[in-house]
Amino acid sequence: MKDTGVFCHTLIRSVEEMRERDAGLPVKRRVGPDGLHLFDRRTGLNVLLDEVDVPQAQWARAPRQVSIALTNACDLECPFCYAPKTAAVLDAARLCAWIDELDAEGCLGVGFGGGEPSLYRRLPQVCRHAAERTGLAVTMTTHAHRFTPQLVDALAGTVNFVRISVDGVGTTYETLRNRPFAELVQQLARIGEAFRFGINCVVNASTLPDLDAVADLAASTGAAELLLLPERPARGRLGSSPHIVTALHQWIAAYHGPIVLTLAEGDTGSLPTAQPLPGETGLRAYAHIDAAGTLRRTSYHQAGERVDDRGVIAALDRLQQKGAA
Repeated sequence: MKDTGVFCHTLIRSVEEMRERDAGLPVKRRVGPDGLHLFDRRTGLNVLLDEVDVPQAQWARAPRQVSIALTNACDLECPFCYAPKTAAVLDAARLCAWIDELDAEGCLGVGFGGGEPSLYRRLPQVCRHAAERTGLAVTMTTHAHRFTPQLVDALAGTVNFVRISVDGVGTTYETLRNRPFAELVQQLARIGEAFRFGINCVVNASTLPDLDAVADLAASTGAAELLLLPERPARGRLGSSPHIVTALHQWIAAYHGPIVLTLAEGDTGSLPTAQPLPGETGLRAYAHIDAAGTLRRTSYHQAGERVDDRGVIAALDRLQQKGAA
């Protein structure tokens, strides 16, 4: 049998040589406690070689995924929104420098949000920078109503996945989002022609009865997945009660439709879930940068570290030290 260490070293070098020949190659490698992780941002394919034992000194320093709130601005007023309501927007030059740093330190993807990312004036330029200058996958979360044909054309080829917020259907959606549901359906079709996309649904007492219809909508419009998000406490609202979360888990267990269902890591409860990267948890797996430039463990955490001229990894190190203290 061929020596595993020699084989993996050869494979790693082969991937590096391919990237050197073609800077636009979508395959990216990341090494960490679980082995060698290969990721194709174009297709979303993940390959883990868990036989590879990489010394800790060589592990990727950046989180696997980083979400970035480009702006706090939003033209909707959803009652359950937890995003800060203070005015803040990231400088595009600083943002691109952070993206470059994350790419160099082993991050696999950045997810742009807000607020509403389509209100960020430099969105096409930043996405193009990430697509052309880095190996990062670019995703974004949007309410979709501002995705004009012009914006779709400007983002085409630079965004790998779009997550669209759809909280209920029909009058449920219109009550919560104050936008016509028929307009949303048109936007789903437009976005689906240009991007791989998924649907996000905040689950609370209002939207829980609509889950069957939301799943049907996802299937009929060609969505790749349905991300279910129990409502978080915010702005005087208590969030989803234990009863609602239990009912959500029961619905998931009974669902046998074609759409892939996903849940945030902290919302899975007793549901059986796969853990392909058990060694990458916490800040190894994920971090969030808000629109004021503060690095946090998640968008829900209050504590954080300002990303200053020392960069994202320096802020990450400080945040990790705080957690260990």
